[in-house]
Amino acid sequence: MKAINSMKLQFEGRSVNESFSRTAVAAFVAQLDPTIEEISDIKTAVSEAVTNCIVHAYRHKLGVVYITANILPDSHVVIKIRDKGCGIPDIPKAMEPMYTSAPEEERAGLGFAVMQSLMDKVKVTSKEGKGTTVVLERSIRCKEA
Repeated sequence: MKAINSMKLQFEGRSVNESFSRTAVAAFVAQLDPTIEEISDIKTAVSEAVTNCIVHAYRHKLGVVYITANILPDSHVVIKIRDKGCGIPDIPKAMEPMYTSAPEEERAGLGFAVMQSLMDKVKVTSKEGKGTTVVLERSIRCKEA
């Protein structure tokens, strides 16, 4: 399906840029006039995905985080968050609640579970040594007049 509108964003994987990323995506999605709950859910899911890039993908070194967001017909939003980091060797294991690859940093291991609870669809692809892509999808309900 062809996008009605799209945006691309890339930034250094610094913790201070996590809030920038979720705000930028929220501003882009705002054109659909989402509810406060919908925009909050999207911001939180983006925040979790970007944090995964910063904390897990680049492991104590600086890398780049890439985001694309597309608005499709019927107010469907597709957001891709990508890194070129270490990759995930076992995606099903990584998506288990409470699993973390960084226990020394006192991580809760709930990022993917949070994303799945807030979005309609979450897809993760990864290749070791090449990076990871997280695709978040959400339909925005049309407000009644």
